[in-house]
Amino acid sequence: MSDKASLIQQPAPLANEDLQREIATLFVDALNLEVAPQDIDPDAPLYGEGLGLDSIDILEVALLVSKRYGVQLRADGQDNQQIFRSLKHLAAYIAVQRTK
Repeated sequence: MSDKASLIQQPAPLANEDLQREIATLFVDALNLEVAPQDIDPDAPLYGEGLGLDSIDILEVALLVSKRYGVQLRADGQDNQQIFRSLKHLAAYIAVQRTK
């Protein structure tokens, strides 16, 4: 398994808390969610149960992440299921890949 893949599967729990809060705020603001950013469980699934995002929401988030952090996420990316598994996983991926 590559180093990048292991970081996606095992995010650092404390190192990305600030980034997780920042991304949660981004979700709430961009998607007009009726939840406070601090109430988003970093381990909850982003799809369906949990935060309840759908594929359109994820595409919008991917675009925002790309603009804000310089991280390229492709709609057909084979790692997307792992990357968007939870807020914690997304933050870990961004922390490793960000260019901004």
